[in-house]
Amino acid sequence: MIVFCHLLNDNSGSPRVLLSAIEALAPSNEGSLLYVGSAGSGLLDNANVTMRRYGYRRSRFRLLTLASLIGSQFRLFRMLGTSRDIAPDAIIYVNTLLPVGAAFWAWAKKRRLVWHLHEVSLSPAPLRWLLKAAATRFADLLIYVSEDHRNRLPTHPHRSVVIPNPVSPSLQSKGRDTPFWPRRSGLFRVLMLASPRDFKGVPEFINLAGTLLWRDDIAFDLVLNAKGDEIAQYLKNIQIPSNLRIYPKVNNPARFYAFADLVVNLSRVDLCVETFGLTITEAFSFGIPVIAPPVGGPTEIVSDGEDGFLIDSRQLADLTECVCRLASDPTLCLQLSSAARRKADRYSQANFAVLLKDHLSRLQNREIRA
Repeated sequence: MIVFCHLLNDNSGSPRVLLSAIEALAPSNEGSLLYVGSAGSGLLDNANVTMRRYGYRRSRFRLLTLASLIGSQFRLFRMLGTSRDIAPDAIIYVNTLLPVGAAFWAWAKKRRLVWHLHEVSLSPAPLRWLLKAAATRFADLLIYVSEDHRNRLPTHPHRSVVIPNPVSPSLQSKGRDTPFWPRRSGLFRVLMLASPRDFKGVPEFINLAGTLLWRDDIAFDLVLNAKGDEIAQYLKNIQIPSNLRIYPKVNNPARFYAFADLVVNLSRVDLCVETFGLTITEAFSFGIPVIAPPVGGPTEIVSDGEDGFLIDSRQLADLTECVCRLASDPTLCLQLSSAARRKADRYSQANFAVLLKDHLSRLQNREIRA
């Protein structure tokens, strides 16, 4: 039996990876449970396990969000403690640093604890220190998504492993079945999927689109992981160029990948270091070249000049030149596409499941730490 614990259920990368973990592990662990903080809908609604909600609400005011987080972890600790259907040998599987209440409960009850890490930086600093200290002290197995991630957030070297994030089987299958050729939609389409946050490079993407207004053969698509009202609030003081279309969150981004010629991740390297870059590997499944940050996890995925390009999003001139070059060179796009497809299978659900099951099997055979 595995008890999965997560905080925010949305359409971002961390719940997507947790869903892959549940699909890999839950069929062989009857009675597994999923504790989720947020009340909104998201990818974890599709998890084939019993879900229990412990209450968390994100606010645009940071102090209210922090208060909600602290309260939610006390509730999670209490819910785990009062549950009567958690087996004595159950593994507690915490996803992201934030559900620390589950880690404290696992430590107090001497349960094996798997902590799947996704982030590097959190604020305020005391919260980051506490969460990192808890992961180092309590976890029996720490899962990182890249070597760069493990180096940037060191915890316990002998209990940590690296397992790259997988692309969902359905999306990867659709990618394989979707031929790539430049300008399938009639235009050269540049796609970015991101949260509506400045550190994710949304302003840089909008600026890039505005800089290329003179190219009427290039179009920009931005899929933001939020509902319409949140997107409107975020963009209320921003001028949107006419060559850019903005879409709210989607459960399945395949329809956007199916017509994209280029996928970009423009996270600001001075504000946010990507530990992995799931949209990059999803793009590779469709044979789409990418532009990604030159630091962090993306550097372990993208081979610069072979299947994409590593460019700092603050270098607008370099971004503009690269997009124009690709839009004008279909032969180069096809070469990059072929290389991307060859690499895509490294990030399959099958490979992820084999690694995950192997490490959990070793954990189950290990003595519980005092």
